[in-house]
Amino acid sequence: MAAPLRAIRSALMLAAGAAAGTLVLVSSSAAAAPLTLRAALMGAEGQTPAGPLVARYQSDDGGVFILDRSRRRPLLKFADSPEIWALKASGGPRGDIIYRDDVGDMVLRATKLGGVTVFTEKRPDGSAAALEGPSAPLRIQPIGPQALFEHFYQASVRATRAAQHLVEFENREDAAPAVAGLLADAALVASEALVDIAAHPGGKVILTRIRDVVIAQGARPDASLQRGVLTVTVAPSQGVAGRPSSRRVERAAGASPLE
Repeated sequence: MAAPLRAIRSALMLAAGAAAGTLVLVSSSAAAAPLTLRAALMGAEGQTPAGPLVARYQSDDGGVFILDRSRRRPLLKFADSPEIWALKASGGPRGDIIYRDDVGDMVLRATKLGGVTVFTEKRPDGSAAALEGPSAPLRIQPIGPQALFEHFYQASVRATRAAQHLVEFENREDAAPAVAGLLADAALVASEALVDIAAHPGGKVILTRIRDVVIAQGARPDASLQRGVLTVTVAPSQGVAGRPSSRRVERAAGASPLE
């Protein structure tokens, strides 16, 4: 990339209807042998996750998600959202395994007996989930400079529409294709966060403080707001887990917590 990216002010205002792209490659594998929840999530002694490392689940309210444990940090993606959540697993009461997001909120719980509960904004008290079978791993595509510009542009359009004033997205460093994919994903997640803020009471007031979103590179994932600039820092060495979640971006923007 020859120069830092900036969304073009005039083009943004003329193309507010542009659709956001999806960077995540997710596909379900062919039908597999039936698996019990206990076999899928718990080991022979009921303490260590076993079974398919990447599995598809359906909650009792109809929601579908994929849990990918093929990497050091478990990943989770809901079928109705483009965001991939990087989780931290830890032991809980009675031998449960608790999966939390990067702000410490519980996202998933697997019991010693094989029960699985998923926690969402719509169902904060939890919804039971059933294993459907193995799935393909969650990955982000490498992209080139032009595709990165397009994703930043799309993120700017979505954020501008949500905030009802111009919100520009930019990066300040060149990026190899693999890193560019992560930066584009971070821009997508940040725009999702701003759209979510706008949907809550008082959210439009919060968004008046944000004029620019900078997607930066650093040693660890972070998000901060200073003087109208929301900086989202990506740590490329950590892969998908190296960028802050939309929830963390929301809190950095001043929407902590959203009710």
